[in-house]
Amino acid sequence: MSRRQSVGRRGEELAAAYLVERGWRILARNYRAGPKEIDIVAERGGVVAFVEVKTRATATGGTPLEPIRAPKRWAVEAAARRWIHEHGPSGVAYRFDAVAVRIGGGRHEISHIPDAWRPS
Repeated sequence: MSRRQSVGRRGEELAAAYLVERGWRILARNYRAGPKEIDIVAERGGVVAFVEVKTRATATGGTPLEPIRAPKRWAVEAAARRWIHEHGPSGVAYRFDAVAVRIGGGRHEISHIPDAWRPS
């Protein structure tokens, strides 16, 4: 596993733990629909969130959320439609969240952005 993959995996683990600590129930991790992937699917209080996690181990390269541009959002949205078709409970609201994780110096910082974008 490359350093980049290792950092990304660690960020997803931290993001999932962060959500669980705040009352979210993890329904799926790394859900794949062909080449498209959702990092975390979580539910709390009648809301299912499709969560994109972005992790940075350095201060360079911009903020962790900058890479969530239109093509990435479209891919997550396509995977979410598939997840809803296969597993989606009725009577819940769906939304797209983002979690930014910055790792460094043995510490980490997490930012959760609810309803980070609306489907196109």
